[in-house]
Amino acid sequence: MSFFSNLSTLFGAQVPGNGKVANRPHVPVQPLKTPAPKPQQAKPAPQVVKQLQADKRGKQDVVPSALESSAVTTPAQIPAAMIDEQDVVRESRAKAREIVVEAKAEALAIRSKAEQETRELSRQLDEQQRKLEFKLDKLDERLSQMDQKEANLDQERNRIEDLKKMLSKQKDDLLKKLEDVSGLTRDEARQQLMDQLDKTLTREKARLVKQKEEEAVAEAEEKVKDILIDSMKHGATDYVPEYTVSVVSLPSEDAKGKIIGKSGRNINAFERATGVDVDLDMSPTEVRLSCFDPVRREIARISLERLVKDGRIQPSRIEEVVARVKTEIDKITFEAGKALCHEVGIYNLPVDLMKMIGKFKYRFSYGQNLIAHTLEETRIGMKLASELKIDVNTVKLGCLLHDIGKVSEEAEGSHVELGIKIAKRFNMPQAVVDCIAQHHEDEAFSGPEQMVVYIADAISGARPGARYENYDEYVKRLQQLEEIATKYQEVDHAYAIQAGREVRVLLKPQQSKDDDVHVLSLKIRDEIKNTMTYPGTVTVTVIRETRNQEVAN
Repeated sequence: MSFFSNLSTLFGAQVPGNGKVANRPHVPVQPLKTPAPKPQQAKPAPQVVKQLQADKRGKQDVVPSALESSAVTTPAQIPAAMIDEQDVVRESRAKAREIVVEAKAEALAIRSKAEQETRELSRQLDEQQRKLEFKLDKLDERLSQMDQKEANLDQERNRIEDLKKMLSKQKDDLLKKLEDVSGLTRDEARQQLMDQLDKTLTREKARLVKQKEEEAVAEAEEKVKDILIDSMKHGATDYVPEYTVSVVSLPSEDAKGKIIGKSGRNINAFERATGVDVDLDMSPTEVRLSCFDPVRREIARISLERLVKDGRIQPSRIEEVVARVKTEIDKITFEAGKALCHEVGIYNLPVDLMKMIGKFKYRFSYGQNLIAHTLEETRIGMKLASELKIDVNTVKLGCLLHDIGKVSEEAEGSHVELGIKIAKRFNMPQAVVDCIAQHHEDEAFSGPEQMVVYIADAISGARPGARYENYDEYVKRLQQLEEIATKYQEVDHAYAIQAGREVRVLLKPQQSKDDDVHVLSLKIRDEIKNTMTYPGTVTVTVIRETRNQEVAN
């Protein structure tokens, strides 16, 4: 815009409305005086020339030196450098025309380029639109084909269903005709065919037998494991009895009076706080504490020893000492359970379960401490499992938890049943639960791991010197069980089996009825509960059967 403004300024001063150059009179030169300045209309010429030079992109148009120096002349130079103003105007107009032509040419080129780009974009858009329309047409065609195929498939499906129904009906008709013609039913014809095939495929059966024998040879290693476990199982023994009494020695017989207290308030408070039975009639200087819960019995023993040593035996003091001992026992049992688990390489058991395992510290079977027995059994089981290449982790957990029911706080049920409940409560794997359930053969063995737990348990308990067994009391208890059952006239024989955990009673069928089975089992159960002391449970099984024998001559 500045370029065209300069042009308009130039031509506006020199070009009149008719487009011709105005005729201006010639100014004569005064040689003796300072030359007068040229009219203001002639001065823009050099500025226009310089502006034209800048707008021509660096092109250097040489302007005569006389034109550049026309603004300031000396009196000596004026006659030689004088140039006609019409020539200057004519040259400027020629330059302006050249610039206008170049500008028009450049504008035309830009316009042509823009039109060409526009045409190219328009062509591309048209091409894309044609492609999209083509694809849409293809999609419409495919959709139409799919609709047609779907309709054809529905028709074909219906036709196939009709053919199936027709073929089924024809099959039934043909089978019925075949049965009528042959005089055989479908099952009879199938049996005849199988008999014929059995005769013709004797060679094939022989080949299959040989193949099975080869597979048996390939599985010999697994069978060897089963045979080894079975032979080890028959060499194991069982055990049941356990101690439920702790004895506290007294410094003198006078200490019993303090333990009893006035009107028996001290001994009553002690039994109520500890949950044990106190027997003072054993000897003058001994007190016997009886309880099936080994932890409660141990708390009572330690509390009574501390009370006797302190000498202050009164209800409030008893409750204080028992509470303190309970806190200490909880810490001791947890640390004992944690140490046992870490000793066998088990680190992820729940805290409550480790606390229960720690109660093994105060539990004994035939004089054998349960922690020592569990540790020994677990090591034996891990070694057997490693040698037999079976699941060592299952055997390890099964050995560790097999007697967990012996420290359960529940009173009803055998230690096996209580152990199963505890294992399920802590979400133990089913294989571990089976180890607990089968370690006394109460259930059939479900796998080699369960048999290894049973064997390791029996080896630990049956090795020489491991336990003290009172055979006289054991035999006496078995005899008492059989005597209770056989004193009824309907009973033929009675046998105490499973180390005294079950009594099996056989009735005389001629002198009994079916209802006597239920009645006698209840009577024997109640009498055992009322007259005997035994660990765990005793199962009473009453059997009545009728046999008849005839001889054909």
